[in-house]
Amino acid sequence: MFKKKNIHHKKFGLLKHLQIQAGPWNSLSMDFITQLPSLNNLDSILVAVDRFSKMAIFIPTYGTVTALELAQIFIHHVSSKHGLPVSIVSDRGSLYVSSFWTNLCQQLKISRDL
Repeated sequence: MFKKKNIHHKKFGLLKHLQIQAGPWNSLSMDFITQLPSLNNLDSILVAVDRFSKMAIFIPTYGTVTALELAQIFIHHVSSKHGLPVSIVSDRGSLYVSSFWTNLCQQLKISRDL
């Protein structure tokens, strides 16, 4: 007989609707594409997508980015060109739930949808 495999992860929550945005760069979706072939020590891409226009920014980076480095990348490549968003949608990755990133978003009055 086969043994039933125990499930060791949290149950998935209910899906929730994301609000339709009033204008460009008010709300972003952010995530990493990881484990790419390395080129000049860069093996990941940070993807920031404007939820209104669907315009995307692809930022080459490396897989061991810290929360501080994520903030620096975000300021340099996204907010310096398009202003601060009202909200950021992301997964529950360790960078996005870190106390540094949480406090930064609170100080900048950016809501986070995880």
